[in-house]
Amino acid sequence: MPVTATAESLRRILDRIDGRGYKSYRDIAGVYRFTEFTLAIDWVQPDPFAAPSRLRALIPPEVAQLSGRLYANDSRSVGVSCFLARAFAERTRERSARRGSGKSGEIRIEAPGQQALANTAVQICGDGAVEARFSLGLPAQGRRVLGRQACRMLLEDLPRVVADSLFARSHTAEELWRHAAVNEDADALRAMLAERGLIAFVADGSILPRSSGVDDRPMRGESVIPFSSPESLRVSFSLPNTGTVTGMGVPAGVTLIVGGGYHGKSTLLRAIERGVYNHLPGDGRELVISAADLVKIRAEDGRAVSGVDISGFIGDLPPGMSTRRFSSANASGSTSQAAAIVEAMESGASGLLIDEDTAATNFLIRDARMQILVPKEKEPITPYIDRVRAMYEQYGVSTVLVVGGSGDYLDVADTVIAMETFRPHDVTSRASAVAAAHPTGRVSEEDGPFDVNLQRRPRTGSVDPRKGRRESSIRTRDIQTVQFGTETLDLTAVEQIVHRTQTRAIGAALDYARRRLIDGRRSLSEILDRVMADIEEEGLDVLDGRRTGEFALFRRHELAAAFNRLRSLRT
Repeated sequence: MPVTATAESLRRILDRIDGRGYKSYRDIAGVYRFTEFTLAIDWVQPDPFAAPSRLRALIPPEVAQLSGRLYANDSRSVGVSCFLARAFAERTRERSARRGSGKSGEIRIEAPGQQALANTAVQICGDGAVEARFSLGLPAQGRRVLGRQACRMLLEDLPRVVADSLFARSHTAEELWRHAAVNEDADALRAMLAERGLIAFVADGSILPRSSGVDDRPMRGESVIPFSSPESLRVSFSLPNTGTVTGMGVPAGVTLIVGGGYHGKSTLLRAIERGVYNHLPGDGRELVISAADLVKIRAEDGRAVSGVDISGFIGDLPPGMSTRRFSSANASGSTSQAAAIVEAMESGASGLLIDEDTAATNFLIRDARMQILVPKEKEPITPYIDRVRAMYEQYGVSTVLVVGGSGDYLDVADTVIAMETFRPHDVTSRASAVAAAHPTGRVSEEDGPFDVNLQRRPRTGSVDPRKGRRESSIRTRDIQTVQFGTETLDLTAVEQIVHRTQTRAIGAALDYARRRLIDGRRSLSEILDRVMADIEEEGLDVLDGRRTGEFALFRRHELAAAFNRLRSLRT
């Protein structure tokens, strides 16, 4: 990157435009050489109330002075980059101050939450250079430039934030290495699950409960019970940095999590659900590791469905409507859950996570009494209990199901884990004995092979982000909502999106696929393959050439879920 100006040049520009109209700030766009780093001002906001300006700080390796072992592989690099982004965010909170109108004085970076996600906010290059991307609200009084205030922000506050957060000397060597090592261990353990016949692992000593429903940090206090595996399910792994760790292995197949209310069933499932991501040191779930392709499924009344083959679960609907290519603008609980399962299979899920509390009851089970009252010939639904074995045996898709009221599932389970006061117990043998001693009289309603079409092809033009004169208008309101053109994309039920930066990247990925890949011939699974391969090869910047710091890596499953919830989608 050619550097044509110095920090002193920036000072002179700000002095010159002090008191002028806000658009005079455009004069500062460019690249400036500071004493220890280079500042790139990539985009200048047109108005103090508009989105803040986008900047980058580029620290050469001889200044950053990160030890080579901290970025020797991608796992370590991601762990350290997330740590540096959080440190930058903490320093900006200390330095940010209101300096006039609108967003004046705001310095902000998209720091990761409890998860360690590859992101564009802070990146460590192959030679140890560091790049941080952030936003800054240029100071104004009304719509007049406050040049002297901007000088203090850009030439005094910002260099202190950079030096105090992005240089190795600002942190202990032990602190930096811990973030690298924890992330590397998590990736190493995940890579070993399949060879041990497992889909998840929960380490002894893990802290699973969270502070609250809106605070993902670990619960603290004497009442918190660390996780301890039942002896019969305890396995051990040897990790690159931690050494030998022990904990509960969740086998592939059909696993039930049972127990009384408020004893930790959903808490365990939630930890497994989030175990598809790595966590920062001190989170409590650093070694709660799940297979990368586990997908949480729930009922979702009112969602749109486009051309999904749900015939394996739901037969023809009155009056003779085929479900081989089921579409609906307002799906029911059972049809939405059936569609979500097939969509997850289409995106390559290796396992499904289901909580009875958020599932459609009539989709999960029809007991013996209901089978007598409403005969099978009058009921189009083949409940999940009658397909769960075929899901695993034919397609290799495991299930972990939290169940508190459907004892019929004991007949089809491979493993049963009972939670009692947040402590797990292996009750598989006892569950088998109960099932044998107390037959339910229920008859399987499986009425043919489980055969579904997993090769839908999105139609050209059905993914449309246009709005007015804009070819592409995509705005992310929060972690759950994307304004995609004129359509509001609701991702509330996609529970494995954990940060708004993932949501922003998913919105950009939809547009990337629309521009480059959706041609009416490629299947959705082929499109997902290509998007993820391009990100793997070129990084998240492939989705948007503006070098934004607002993206984090998502999984193909969440991108598929976004495609499938577009009401405009046609296949």
